[in-house]
Amino acid sequence: MDPNSYKEFLAQRRQEIIQKVHDACQRSGRSAEDVDIYAVSKTVGVSQVIQAMEAGYTHFAENRPQELVRKLSEFQEQGITPPPFDMIGNLQKNKINAVLGTAARIQSVSSVHLAEAISARATEKNLVVPVLFEVNVSGESTKSGFAPEELAQWMERLLDLEGIEPQGLMTMAPAHEPAEDRVTFRGLRELRDSLETNTAASLPVLSCGMSDDFEMAIEEGATLVRLGRIVFDPQYTPASD
Repeated sequence: MDPNSYKEFLAQRRQEIIQKVHDACQRSGRSAEDVDIYAVSKTVGVSQVIQAMEAGYTHFAENRPQELVRKLSEFQEQGITPPPFDMIGNLQKNKINAVLGTAARIQSVSSVHLAEAISARATEKNLVVPVLFEVNVSGESTKSGFAPEELAQWMERLLDLEGIEPQGLMTMAPAHEPAEDRVTFRGLRELRDSLETNTAASLPVLSCGMSDDFEMAIEEGATLVRLGRIVFDPQYTPASD
């Protein structure tokens, strides 16, 4: 697909996504303005990100710290101001320095130890890093993240950490178990509500829902959806189409 055709595809697909967000919000009595669309750019290069920006996307997300750094360097080399990128993938302690000051927010704070490590390094650099706590709502052994009861147990400690600004929660639906998606998304919202009731936490951001299930996530309270294939892949056919 030539660049002009691809740009047209991105713009048309974005309008389709916006309509799906609007419809999901209407079904659940919410405003579409309450939902942010993040384009997950892990499978594309900077040229496609730039085209997506031209199509109207304003927020992006990356899974790997090294790819985030590479993309930002390429933007700088081209003399183009990059959009904000959130870090959404697994973050190891030895990669923390790579994302501090580069990622707009870290959505994948999956343990107390990781939160403490980010806090320590951010404090050294006089930074305050916006974060989301990743929750393994479904309890899958293959997924990282706090167990819901674990996060509840440690929330007061997490709120006391300097150098981080907790903004909400993030989760992923179970792999290959679409029937469990709604239960997972609802569980994240209910956990957030409980944490706000029982602690001093303010957690307005609920990051859940990807290309195949973002409409359901919105119906259950998502305020941020992370969309990759449906944004960038012309061969991707939305399941509900």
